[in-house]
Amino acid sequence: MLYFIGLGLYDEKDISLKGLEAMKVADVVYAEFYTARLFGTTISALEELSGCEIKILTREQVEEENIPLNEAKIKNVAFLIAGDPLIATTHTDMMIEAKKMDLETQVIHSSSILSAGPGISGLQAYKFGKVTTIPFPEENYFPHSPYHVIKNNLEQDFHTLVLLDIRAHEDRYMTANQGLEYLLKVENERGEGIIREDIIAVALARVGSPNPLVRADKIKNLLNEDFGGPLHSLIIPSKLHFLEAEYLVAVAGAPEEILEE
Repeated sequence: MLYFIGLGLYDEKDISLKGLEAMKVADVVYAEFYTARLFGTTISALEELSGCEIKILTREQVEEENIPLNEAKIKNVAFLIAGDPLIATTHTDMMIEAKKMDLETQVIHSSSILSAGPGISGLQAYKFGKVTTIPFPEENYFPHSPYHVIKNNLEQDFHTLVLLDIRAHEDRYMTANQGLEYLLKVENERGEGIIREDIIAVALARVGSPNPLVRADKIKNLLNEDFGGPLHSLIIPSKLHFLEAEYLVAVAGAPEEILEE
């Protein structure tokens, strides 16, 4: 048996009782934190809660050596994943391989930024379009694809959840400020008027923690704000329903002029 167990968004208490039970019946427990990371806890805290030893795997051990899959041929394996399992393509690939190997599998879900982000922003979940991710730029690597996704969503009156690059092995986590600067730079290169400093954006930080941040304002006002520690994400809203606008003003500090618009 191979258990895919979601850890949720923030600390060790986000795991479900079903997830804890699966850990306790497993012969070995593995975890990876290169696709995401929990900032409100430690491995030792999760080990104390579950009573299990947890072995951390690198990307190479998961994707190249296939350690969880190979172990599951002869053992019950619990594989811990930050957020909700199978959201990342790494884990869907594992599920495909597990089925090819005729392994029994069980997916134990938990919270994900894909649902929690729209929820805590007060924006209606069914009005979101395609999700995009802004990567850390590198030499000869500055893709415009996030801009294109936002543009296409706006043309259909869809909001856009924008995830920000995570490089846990380098302890680098893109901030909302960096994400907005990235989009403005693409706008400067393309000049299509999609990402302007006077449009509303929503910055999210530490969703799932006891003190999450939800901040909405014009991009020019968000650029230099301190949103605190990671993880951050962004939302570029499309046309707002009056209840969405009211929420952003009351909860996220958006300017009251959006109520009139």
